Amino acid sequence: MQPFEYRRAPTLDAALAEARAAATAYIAGGTNLVDYMTLGVLRPQTLVDINHLPQSYAQIDASETRLRLGALVRMSQAEEHPLIRERYPLIRDTLLLAASRQIRNMASLGGNLLQQTRCEYFRGRGFACNRREPGSGCAALEGVNRPHAVLGTSESCIATYPGDFAQALIALDATVEIAGGRGAPRRVPFASLHRLPGDTPHIQHSLAPGELITYIDVPAGPWTRRSRYVKVRDRESYEFALASAAVALQLEGEMVREARVALGGVATVPWRAREAEEVLRGAVLDESLAQRAAAAAFAAAAPRGHNAFKIPLGRETLVRALLEARSMSA
Repeated sequence: MQPFEYRRAPTLDAALAEARAAATAYIAGGTNLVDYMTLGVLRPQTLVDINHLPQSYAQIDASETRLRLGALVRMSQAEEHPLIRERYPLIRDTLLLAASRQIRNMASLGGNLLQQTRCEYFRGRGFACNRREPGSGCAALEGVNRPHAVLGTSESCIATYPGDFAQALIALDATVEIAGGRGAPRRVPFASLHRLPGDTPHIQHSLAPGELITYIDVPAGPWTRRSRYVKVRDRESYEFALASAAVALQLEGEMVREARVALGGVATVPWRAREAEEVLRGAVLDESLAQRAAAAAFAAAAPRGHNAFKIPLGRETLVRALLEARSMSA
């Protein structure tokens, strides 16, 4: 790890002012950032500690119309909140199934959304990686790519987005509030936060340098209570998804009035499966319909070498999530 300066920001304005300098990074829980600094993959010259910002950035506000999460809320704090447990089981599931309890006690929700890929070619500085060194190539294309993405890929990058919480947010049409630009904070749909790799995989999100996520807003709806997250991985704990599915349904009897579907472990960014949603809307949800929706979700999948198994695995994971959500009480 290279030497760095540490600065503590007591206010949002102070944090933004510190971050205007080059090679500066914000740190809250640091569970991802410190890991990559240790590996020498990320090398900020200054760390700006935002843990001492006003308490409002670490609060949860749940009402009949929305859930508002401060970006400094810890993952374990959100997973234990009674109204999240009752009204947003999908969000709770994505938090509960992530990492270990110790990490969830430290990790902030805002930091979780911006975590770096766990692609071993990105982590290992001896390999070509366009995310780490633009223009160097992508060793995963012809290398061991079992954990890599089959959706949203390009010839420049097939690294998988590793998070779980993001799948809930993209499925539930969340928005994020961002500070750091000129004037008032801006609000953007969560779906536009992460960028597909294309030919610029080193540009991973739409935040400008020095900008900071401050709040996450999730609108309430009849589908938020009937929501489910299924995560399939090589082991039952402390492991990233090989395939996951986030599902939220509004049913009228057995007919699907509204469906929200997101996929994890199989895409380069948090992935909204709108093709699957179109298959589901207005139809009676049974196993046959779930299978058709899952086929639509993976119709554009592009496997590479070792990761072709993710397509049937992802389809079956989505089918399971749909049928389990159907059986929930709204």
